[in-house]
Amino acid sequence: MARQKNRGYQEFLPSYSAPTRTRHWKMASYIRLSKEDLQKIKKGLDCSNSVKNQRDILNYFYQSHVEEFESVTEYVDDGHTGTDTDREQFQAMMADIMSHKINCVVVKDLSRLARNYSDAGSLIDNLFVQMGIRFISLAENVDSYLDPDSVSDIKVPITNVMNDNYCFQTSKKIRQVFDYKRRSGQYIGSFAPFGYVKDPADKHKLVVDPDAAETVKQIYSLFLKGSSKRAVSLHLNEHGIPSPTAYRRMKGLPVSSAVGDNPMWSARMIHEVLTNEVYTGDLVQGRHRVKSYKVHQIEAVPEEDWVRVPNTHEAIIDREMFDKVQSLLKRDTRTSPKGREVHLFSGFLRCADCGKALTRSLSGKYVYYACSTYKNRSRTACTMHSIKHNRLEAAVLFAIQQQVHLAVSYSEIIALINTAPVKKCQSKRLDDLIAAKERELAKITRYKQGLYQDWKDGEITHQDYRNMKADYERQTTTLTAILENLTAERAELANGVDHSHPALVAFMKYQNIDCLTRDILVELVDHIKVYENGNISVRFKFADELRKIVEYIELNTEADNALAV
Repeated sequence: MARQKNRGYQEFLPSYSAPTRTRHWKMASYIRLSKEDLQKIKKGLDCSNSVKNQRDILNYFYQSHVEEFESVTEYVDDGHTGTDTDREQFQAMMADIMSHKINCVVVKDLSRLARNYSDAGSLIDNLFVQMGIRFISLAENVDSYLDPDSVSDIKVPITNVMNDNYCFQTSKKIRQVFDYKRRSGQYIGSFAPFGYVKDPADKHKLVVDPDAAETVKQIYSLFLKGSSKRAVSLHLNEHGIPSPTAYRRMKGLPVSSAVGDNPMWSARMIHEVLTNEVYTGDLVQGRHRVKSYKVHQIEAVPEEDWVRVPNTHEAIIDREMFDKVQSLLKRDTRTSPKGREVHLFSGFLRCADCGKALTRSLSGKYVYYACSTYKNRSRTACTMHSIKHNRLEAAVLFAIQQQVHLAVSYSEIIALINTAPVKKCQSKRLDDLIAAKERELAKITRYKQGLYQDWKDGEITHQDYRNMKADYERQTTTLTAILENLTAERAELANGVDHSHPALVAFMKYQNIDCLTRDILVELVDHIKVYENGNISVRFKFADELRKIVEYIELNTEADNALAV
């Protein structure tokens, strides 16, 4: 049986006689098992490139020519792609080559060394030659010492190109499969996000992990109540709630080797939970990608190219709460000295004159806000715009209460309008605006059309023609966009307004409001302007929607008002 086995290995050995000059080589036996090879072995399809098979072939070669070698060192990269030279054992071998511990490299075939054509060529044709490194590839019968011409034989670059193309095609197919799975709403991550586990019946589907989901809900709730990310992490750690990695280990769930073994929560972990859309029931994948099949660096993908598929799994956090949190995160969330709470008005205050943020300060036991330009840059660039916290809080609360009262009134009036036999849904203001913009666009179009003839007649220079043409095109683009928006608004008005409009509902649910919180401000307020005289103006969210609602009410009450007069 042994004789039969040995004859099987002979096809990999170069056919040459023993060297006429005696030289003892320090041999590197390099073995690489790719991920594709590993999958084939697991499926029982092909074991020719297994680590064992490569080792047996290289050992047989060494034993058959032992008189040529004074030493042999084995380097094995198990489960590494050939397009990536950042392999641990490959780099170890190269380091030993550089330090002259190795002067001969033997591989089963060229693809074991590298499947990247440029990398393989650079090593074999340049580096190995310059350093006097003997290179042997058994399958291709290449030996740079005994037969230097074998390295330059056409089969070597052709084989390297074929190996390179194989990797390209494989990478392309894998990307296509992954893209299909993403777009069909299949989860393709190696590990389920914290709060979920993979469905045992379908590894591409996420199901809620009840225990972890409660922690996720707690994180969102604490943050909306005014806790900073640091404060949330401290709270979880103080109450003995394990971090995602610690939780997975405790539950016996798979854990990524790239994740540190930190049992404690951190502000960074909290941020990752607060920004992950997976908790809304939507899958957002494809945020990162490998640069190419040759360059295995991860790069960020523009958000517009992310693959979003809604409602792929059960939500842990509703969309309204998630959007509130994202709005909070975008603001300047400076915290109190102890770092536990986010200041109530952080990120909301603006100077009415210079537009910059107001800074928070303490004067004895009083808290006040002042223009950051005046305070930190130049007292000649702006004025102080100072206002005490208590006064500001009371004024904002009153403004919200008034807006809530108006929303309730609007809802009641709209309910009455919609029960009337006839409703008016045509706005004269919108009709006039649309007609005016259409006339303006027609005039610009005429000017633009006559421009070419003016240039040909010599009335304007070519440069004037180009400048005026570009200006008219900019005006045309602007007017077209305005017309589209006005037409859409008119069409929306034609459908009428329901008394349960989201803008009205957002305010009406706070009919009993008697104090301010961060989450109320985030939901209802866009920003607050502070004037030099201490007055404020509150810019509410849904301002455009509320304006349309008022117009609808006015439009349908004009006739009644006229009769009353």
